Amino acid sequence: MSTFTTPPPLERGDRIAVVAPASNPAPEAPHVYELGIERLREVFDLEPISYPTVEKSDDYLYDHPEERAQDVMDAFADPDIRGVMAVIGGNDQIRMLEHLDPDVLRENPTRFYGYSDNTNLALYLWNLGIASFYGPSVMTELAMDDAMFEHTVEYAERAFFDDSLGEIRPAERFTDESGDWTDPEALEKPRETEPSPGWTWAGGTERVEGRIWGGCLEILDQQFLADRYLPEAGDDALEGTILAIEHSEELLDPGWTTGVLHALGERGLLERFDGVLVGRSPGRSHLEDNPLEWREQYRERQRTTIVETVAEYNPDAPVVLDLEFGHTYPTVPIPIGGRVEIDPETETVRFP
Repeated sequence: MSTFTTPPPLERGDRIAVVAPASNPAPEAPHVYELGIERLREVFDLEPISYPTVEKSDDYLYDHPEERAQDVMDAFADPDIRGVMAVIGGNDQIRMLEHLDPDVLRENPTRFYGYSDNTNLALYLWNLGIASFYGPSVMTELAMDDAMFEHTVEYAERAFFDDSLGEIRPAERFTDESGDWTDPEALEKPRETEPSPGWTWAGGTERVEGRIWGGCLEILDQQFLADRYLPEAGDDALEGTILAIEHSEELLDPGWTTGVLHALGERGLLERFDGVLVGRSPGRSHLEDNPLEWREQYRERQRTTIVETVAEYNPDAPVVLDLEFGHTYPTVPIPIGGRVEIDPETETVRFP
């Protein structure tokens, strides 16, 4: 896809559709969902419009992927809707894609916000030449803690209201604590944070610029296994692009990461990317609360396997790790399909 469009920015007071194209815990945790909706209104001065899937259970949505697709298309096609945001991610959105009408989306480019399982929709839009944003989602970045991270607010505002993100910077502190959705009072206090060591730079030393392709590595793995929604022009369409990857909170072994990247390398893909952006790996989840030392060692193992495997196939590509996108917080909603400049000499990342 040689021609891309970044849909026009929103303005304060605009309507933003809220849809459930992946999973939907809102019916089981309405207090979390309502807090996210409240912050869309009070923090960003947007008017959220909940679409029908928001009221449906996970089981219902699993059985009706066509309704999830219809909500997405209806939201894009509505001239009064200026943006579309996912409730949360999940793990089966790939089943929804066959129900989308590409002409509806192509003819009505609208800013979409969502990450994790929403990688599927982001890459579908990429194939149509429509840039989207890797976050935020209603029930994660917007709805946790007694107040939003200022870092998240700053960059979410740019993703909502500006033409581009501009230059980004590391956060001073971060958390991978999931939070407790079963207790409404848990939302009234901040999660535990730890100091951010900043970004890690590796690989090539020359400045590069390219269009971003990627998302959650687990979902990219699904995409390549299905081999139905990869760029239409084949692997050559990714020549000169920038790969963005991050891990979910499933805490997959670094050996799994190595295997996936080796497969992409053997397919001849890793050598096509001019640079790699890597989101910080979470070291715990709502099922597994690991101690700080374990989390630090786990993240270091993920860094090492990514740096070493990329270097095997593409030693000239600069690699920037521990960026604030994905499954740790605060977050920066990077544009999938947008352009980015990576400069190892000045250690800067900028979205023109």
